[in-house]
Amino acid sequence: QVQLVESGGGLVQTGGSLRLSCAASRSILSPDNMGWYRQAPGKQRELVSLITRSGTPTYADSVKGRFTCFRDNAQNTVYLQMDSLEPEDTAVYYCYALKYGIHYWGQGTQVTVSA
Repeated sequence: QVQLVESGGGLVQTGGSLRLSCAASRSILSPDNMGWYRQAPGKQRELVSLITRSGTPTYADSVKGRFTCFRDNAQNTVYLQMDSLEPEDTAVYYCYALKYGIHYWGQGTQVTVSA
């Protein structure tokens, strides 16, 4: 059973924008925290952004001022608006949700930023 479904990855040039979306299934309705992690080739998975149920986001220093995380609780969906993309942002982006102490992960979506 797929519980987090991501969409919106792709190939973009440096300076471009992409928006990722992640819809949570009804089995994890209204998660406590939602957000995004990423993993570049040869590197560990790292936090990009988390957002609370009330809508308060936090960001990794590397994306502050460029990425915006927001959620629509009515749609049980979290978004990541990525602007001013850089080649260093190239990675597989994973949606994340936390509910009742259980961690959920999406299948990942590839984001590639060309120089």
